[in-house]
Amino acid sequence: MKKIAGYIKETYDELMHKVSWPSWSELQSSAIVVSVASLIIALVVYLMDASFSTILKQFYKLF
Repeated sequence: MKKIAGYIKETYDELMHKVSWPSWSELQSSAIVVSVASLIIALVVYLMDASFSTILKQFYKLF
């Protein structure tokens, strides 16, 4: 039981005193960057899927 209590105390100490937490504005900026990057990647994947689908449909029409 002492090990668990020690672990919890050390974890709390590290989270409160050793970790540098971002400010609210930094967090918002990072969230916007991640959201925009995710949308761009999703758009690229969608366009690749649509183009391969069209290419394969045209290929299968040949046979």
